[in-house]
Amino acid sequence: MFRRSARPARTVTAAAAAIAASSALTATAIEPASAHTPGHPAARHVLLLSVDGLHQSDLAWYIARHPHSALARLANGGVEYTHARTVVPSDSFPGMVGQITGGNPGTTGVYYDDSYDAALLPAGTTQCAGAKPGAEVDLTEDLDKNKDSIDAGQGLTGLPGSILKMTGRAASLIDPTKLPVDPKSCAPVSPHAYLRVNTVFDVARKAGLRTAWSDKHVAYDILNGPSGNGIQDLFAPEINSTAIGYPTGDDWTKDNAATEQYDGYKVQAVLNEIDGNDHSGTHKVGTPAVFGMNFQSVSTAQKLPTSDGLAGGYKAKGVPGPLLEKNLAFVDREVGAFVAELRERHLDGSTTVVLSAKHGQSPTDPKALTRIDDGPLLDGLNAAWKKAHPGSGDLVAHAVDDDAMLIWLTDRSKAATDFAKAYLLAQPGNGNGIDGNAKPFTASGLKTLYAGADSARYFHAKPGDSRVPDLFGITQYGVVYTGGQKKVAEHGGAHADDLDVPLVVSGAVTPHDVRVAAPVETTQIAPTILRLLGLDPRALDAVRAQHTPALPVR
Repeated sequence: MFRRSARPARTVTAAAAAIAASSALTATAIEPASAHTPGHPAARHVLLLSVDGLHQSDLAWYIARHPHSALARLANGGVEYTHARTVVPSDSFPGMVGQITGGNPGTTGVYYDDSYDAALLPAGTTQCAGAKPGAEVDLTEDLDKNKDSIDAGQGLTGLPGSILKMTGRAASLIDPTKLPVDPKSCAPVSPHAYLRVNTVFDVARKAGLRTAWSDKHVAYDILNGPSGNGIQDLFAPEINSTAIGYPTGDDWTKDNAATEQYDGYKVQAVLNEIDGNDHSGTHKVGTPAVFGMNFQSVSTAQKLPTSDGLAGGYKAKGVPGPLLEKNLAFVDREVGAFVAELRERHLDGSTTVVLSAKHGQSPTDPKALTRIDDGPLLDGLNAAWKKAHPGSGDLVAHAVDDDAMLIWLTDRSKAATDFAKAYLLAQPGNGNGIDGNAKPFTASGLKTLYAGADSARYFHAKPGDSRVPDLFGITQYGVVYTGGQKKVAEHGGAHADDLDVPLVVSGAVTPHDVRVAAPVETTQIAPTILRLLGLDPRALDAVRAQHTPALPVR
């Protein structure tokens, strides 16, 4: 256990009386907003920050070496949950959706940013009668009207500097021909309509509060919730567009300096919102009640082997390398800028900052890295199926493999899922390690493979649910599915390195210097945001379905 300052932080035991005195909320019960203790008013604003890829161990490492940093002050100024976990699969979309709905994928229906739904029709379907269901649900840059432009196809001039002029109506930049189709209405299914539950933005809007968010694709329209209008100002510059000013063909994630520049645009948007403007800084609208952004630069610093003359990833187990250390300092500066701006605008006493991450990154031990090309594994599975079933087509309908394996099949029967499981667990081969040399693997790099009904049970979904993967594979530690040697880490899996993320709730109406060691989940952020604002957490569909408790913050 590290020490953040000369004055030791109170542990959860020492702070229990303080928390209990200011709230009857526990980790197993949710009280309505009306139950606030007199003398402890709700916050007026909640600023949510997701530092994608950041582990709790990274935060601890940085604060131990920089005890007077902005991140240290943030942690000292509130409650730090040292054993927080994000959802499985630990991907950006289920991770962020979990934070703002209170639900896991089995409840929200969102398993990955690129997934499959056996009940929908493929994008572009116009004649729905008799069409065969089964469609990829792509929530990536592929939905943009122009995925090569940082404005997603809006047509702004003077980019990238003019990107703050990008519309706050991100959904208007989605190409509807790229969306899956509802067989009943024969209409495209927008990201927000794909989500099965409502969001904190939905609830806040219904309460008459202002909302804003900034993220990396216009497909983050999904955070609007089923209403489609939960977020009044959604600023979503395209991160996978061509990075102007950097090597031709590279996007903003291929160079860590580019990712920092990209994150800087979102930082400026949030600063403008703190000042009471819209994200562009040109229209006075009032500081949002719920707002924030995600940082991508830590994630690229963890994944890139090298960038800007510095080695990426980790030097040893849990020890950030020079590129990651540099980027932690970058995030620290930007968090400091937010806190300073809140103070300058006299909002520090009415704003609670929540810091977490959509996902971690694995492995944090470079020696454990085993990079495996999943293409031959999937091709081999299809070939084996066709050989055993002459005249049949491919068995794999869709697959997403980062450091987990999610596969949807064209045949969802027990016989087919058992066949796929047996084949994959029987495949040895050679990948490559951190040094690029050949490294053998067994069982397709998998430790555990859930198939058919077992996969549904793993996600607490109903067997036969149209969205649940037919196979979900948890890899052996260190396995990353990638061709070549362009990555040293990934996310999406269920290892501690994927799941163990920071969670700090700091500022208005929170006690100071409290460290909670009890396990919590990032899905608890959603009901906590509503309770901080004086709203009822049970207004969230997923909270009611899963009985998701708010965090014990006061």
